[in-house]
Parts: sequence; structure tokens; C-alpha cells
Amino acid sequence: MRSQSFFFNTVPLWIIVLMPVLLISGPFLSDLGISLVTILFLINSVKNKLIKYYNNYFFKFFIIFCIILISSSLLSDNILISLKNSLFYFRFGIFSLCFWYLLEKNNFLLKYLFISMLLCYSSLVVDGYFQYFFGKNLFGYALYNDYRVSSFFGSELILGSYLARFFPIFFGLFVLLDYKKKQKSMLFIMTIIFILSEGLIFVSGERLALFFMNLSAVYIVLMIKEYKVYRLWTYIASLFLILVLINFVPNSKERFIDQTVKDFTRNTDKVYIFSKPHTDMYVTAYRIFLDNKFFGVGPRQFRNICDKYSVSEYSCETHPHNTYIELLSESGIFSFLIVFTIFILIVFISIKHFIYKFIQGKKSLLNDFEVCLLSALLISLWPFSPSGSFFNNWMSIVYYFPIGLLLWQRSKDKNTLKNH
Repeated sequence: MRSQSFFFNTVPLWIIVLMPVLLISGPFLSDLGISLVTILFLINSVKNKLIKYYNNYFFKFFIIFCIILISSSLLSDNILISLKNSLFYFRFGIFSLCFWYLLEKNNFLLKYLFISMLLCYSSLVVDGYFQYFFGKNLFGYALYNDYRVSSFFGSELILGSYLARFFPIFFGLFVLLDYKKKQKSMLFIMTIIFILSEGLIFVSGERLALFFMNLSAVYIVLMIKEYKVYRLWTYIASLFLILVLINFVPNSKERFIDQTVKDFTRNTDKVYIFSKPHTDMYVTAYRIFLDNKFFGVGPRQFRNICDKYSVSEYSCETHPHNTYIELLSESGIFSFLIVFTIFILIVFISIKHFIYKFIQGKKSLLNDFEVCLLSALLISLWPFSPSGSFFNNWMSIVYYFPIGLLLWQRSKDKNTLKNH
């Protein structure tokens, strides 16, 4: 029994606790970790008949989605290459189920996860600003392009994405564990980290990450109750910090403001979607979709087929740089509808929650922790912006991380209602 508990409980628990750290190290260790969690949970499920974790709408639709992806790969021109991305895609959904299972079995997991994220954010803030002020970080990585901060991520310009995408989860854990009331010293530390983290997103030079930071901040301020004022003034403080940094980092101002305006209107007689390269990739992907409406050309195959449909030298990249356009071109209309339906559902629940709680004065649909988790999902599925590849392993872990927490919280809410 001790060995069973070690492999089915202790090992996956610590992998999940350390996942924020593993994601900073790169895609290899994080993907290895999630694969190990999946294997152990599948064995545990069979051995201990953990049926309840699979008997829910999330997993049923997830399996349908996986079947669509595999079918798309089997119908593609590069079957084996495409199957590398689709055949084992199920591991991300199983990871979420294992997360839910472990949360039910271990009350301390949330606290440990919060500490892990606190250490990650603290380290990135210290190292990031050190790199910003001194030109190199603590490991000797220089500023990218002489002004973009990347910290421990080095040449991978995803510092801002990491901070922005995990911020709602980090703040949600802070709210759930209620550190505002428990420890004044912790409240002070967290306030500094929150404000500096959002400033660091700006100096990372990632425009999309800055947009996501603002989107999630506005969403959370509008939707939560207990920590509304606290989140509002920390957000305003971070905006003030960004205004100060603009005066110290003219290159960042040029990238965020001047370059953005230039990208939208590269020619005076034509307006583009984000930029001309983005527009040309979207047109190319749409052409691919028109010839492959139901199952696309296969996951991660845009790069191999875009030449046949290109409209300019900007048409071909590794992916079309928009989640929904990528789904349409690579896996077809059915996968697109599943993911877009989830986005619409999040929007519907959010609007209903807002009306119930703040207009009609009824009991809210969501608690503050659930609002933060939905915010993390909202920015991942936001359709009106460029994005990373939907099928990228690193990004997939980020997408599915809050789902495990949300499944646990909703299950907990249902059990509470039954007991009453």
C-alpha cells in the first residue's frame, strides 16, 4: 500500500506542484512530467476503478475532440508526423483529471502549489528586473534585441506569456487561501509581486501578453466580490508603473504603440488584421480550410502545405498564429466548433454570473476562485488576437492546468449542495 500511495499519489502530486517550475525550464521536463502523471493515473484508474473522474461532460467532449484530431491525422498527407501530435493528445485531459483527483485526496496541495508559484514569480521578478537594469540576468543571459526582457527563458520570448497566463491562477489561489486576512506580511509581499509582475510583462516586449494581462485584470475586477477593491488598486498601480517604465524604455514604447499602429496600417490605403504577415497567414489558412472543411490537413501540418495556398512571402509559418484559424485549417470544422463552443459557454456563464450577482442581487453562479480560473481559460481561448500554436505541448499544459482546478472546485460545489 505504501508503494501504491507513493506512485499514485506522492509522485504525481509533486510533479503538479513543481509544474510551474518545469514550464520555466522548457518544454522537455514539463512534457515528461505530464506524461508520467498521465501514465500513473491511468494505471491507478484501472487498479482502483476511478470511474467518477471520467463520467462528466468535460471528458466526454474531450475524447470526441481527441478522436477528431486522430482522424484528421490519419487523413493527412503526412500521417506519421501529424500523429506525433494527435495520438497522445489525450494526456492533457488525463492530466486535468489527475489534478482533480489529487486535490480531493490532499488538502495541502493548493498551499504547496501556491508556494511553488510564489517562488516562480518572485524569482522571475528579481531576475527579470535585474536583467532590465543591468543588461544581463543572474545566469548571464543578455537582453534580447538590447531591450526585451526574457529572464530565465533566454532566447525563448515567453516570459510575458508565462506571467500573464498563470497570473489569474496565482491570484485565484491567493484569494482562495485568503492570505489577505491571514497574514499582513504575506499581503505586503504579494502586493509587491502582483504590481511588479505586471510591469515585467510590459518590459518583456510581448504585446499579446500585455493585452491578456489587461483582459484578465478587467474581467476579474468586474466579476469578483471579496477582493474587488484590492485587485482594482493593484491593477491601477501596475498601470502607473508601466507609464513610468515607458519613460525609461523608449524602445518598449516604440514596440507597443508606434509599431502596433504601423502594423495595422502598413500601407496608407489598406488596413490589416494585426499586421500584413498575420493577414496573409490567415488568408492562406482559410484557403486551406476551404479545401479541407471537415478534418483539415492534420495537426501541425500548416507548415508543410501552406506553400500551395500562399498569397505572399508572409504566408508560411509553423502555424497560422490564431487558435481558431489554426483549428479550421489543421483539424477542420468539428474541432473548431468544440473549442469555440467552450469559449461561448465561458462568455455565457460570465454574463449570467454578472447579471445574477451585481444587477439582480441573486446568488452568484461562481465564487471568486472560479472567476479567476475562468479568466485563465478566457485568455487562452480568446479568438480576437494572435496566438501561439494550439498544438504546442508547452501551451497545451498552460491551457489544461486551470481545468483540473475548475473540475475539482465544481465537484466540491455540487457535493456541498447535496449535503445541504
